[in-house]
Amino acid sequence: MVGKLAAVAIGGNSLIQDPKHPDVIHQWEAVCQTCTHVADMIADGWSVIITHGNGPQVGYILRRAELAAAQVHTVPLDLIGADTQGAIGYMLQQSLDNELRKRGINRTIVTVVTQTRVDEHDPAFSNPNKPIGGFMTEEEARRFEAEGWTVMEDAGRGWRRVVASPKPQAIHEINAIRALITNDYIVIAVGGGGIPVVRDEKGELHGANAVIDKDRASSLIAQTLRADLFVISTGVEKVALNFNKPDQVMLDQMTLSQARQYMAENHFAPGSMLPKIEAAVEFVQMGGPVAIITDPPNLARALRGETGTRIVPG
Repeated sequence: MVGKLAAVAIGGNSLIQDPKHPDVIHQWEAVCQTCTHVADMIADGWSVIITHGNGPQVGYILRRAELAAAQVHTVPLDLIGADTQGAIGYMLQQSLDNELRKRGINRTIVTVVTQTRVDEHDPAFSNPNKPIGGFMTEEEARRFEAEGWTVMEDAGRGWRRVVASPKPQAIHEINAIRALITNDYIVIAVGGGGIPVVRDEKGELHGANAVIDKDRASSLIAQTLRADLFVISTGVEKVALNFNKPDQVMLDQMTLSQARQYMAENHFAPGSMLPKIEAAVEFVQMGGPVAIITDPPNLARALRGETGTRIVPG
């Protein structure tokens, strides 16, 4: 492995920059832009493992299935997770390869379809709260609720369907991922948090009807690989207190104790910034040197300490 290891978590929404233009050609444009910033890190000597969200993409697959329900079979959530890992991974592989070659850097990039083990008795299964799919009106949400889905309002942005979000316990393919990184491959893994799987009494793995929070799974893989840096790339340049209020305050840095205090004071919205702060805190409290939260265009500047929000031990 060359250089220090950075785990970079790319939000699924950051791959769709304009919700009014979510079609594939615009997704490609967003992926290409994001990969220029990741390439900057690699050019600066970082070894990188990339993770990504898949929320909007899962929503589109669900919607296609609903529209085609009279003609074709439905697709279970674990297979949808695998589909999006492959598709988004392919886009990241190709875009990053093209960007690196422009710079004279020849590296092999590989996507690992990743299973994330969870506990079948996790209390999350009795309390679904993880938003999936696109935003909708309350009227649309109530129609899904009548079909058996759980729905909720999501941070003032609209209504969404929700499913269980159990805590990730282990990355099943971690030994393969570690071997690839050690041999200087750039790895894309735990897409969408990984495909949630449980072991039955025979020790066999089975997919679970759930999704895993991408940031928590990314934090787990960063911890397991003992990464030197954990970066969460999202839709804002910095984390804010009193977000979108007249007394909004942008944060350059938080210690662990400050981050815990702000979480207790409900500064961060569930389903939005809160899981990102929780993931960063988990990484740092388990020995990670620093976590950074920023948006894709500011990745390089954040690494130089010019912007972004840093979470540090204290």
